[in-house]
Amino acid sequence: MKNIIAISALAATLATGASAMTVANAEIAQYVGTEKAATLTEAEVLQALNFIHGSDTESEKRAFIRGLVK
Repeated sequence: MKNIIAISALAATLATGASAMTVANAEIAQYVGTEKAATLTEAEVLQALNFIHGSDTESEKRAFIRGLVK
């Protein structure tokens, strides 16, 4: 439930400006690097953040996010 609330709040924040995208991209960049994180669409960013805040292992998160940027 906390994940849904966090993602919903982040999605609302993303709609308000570029600074929120920077925060989201920084989280994603931990898994794939800054340059690749910046290439994601808004939908992909939300999908990645949902996965990051899920209960999967770090290696599963990394594999999923690397799959998004390919």
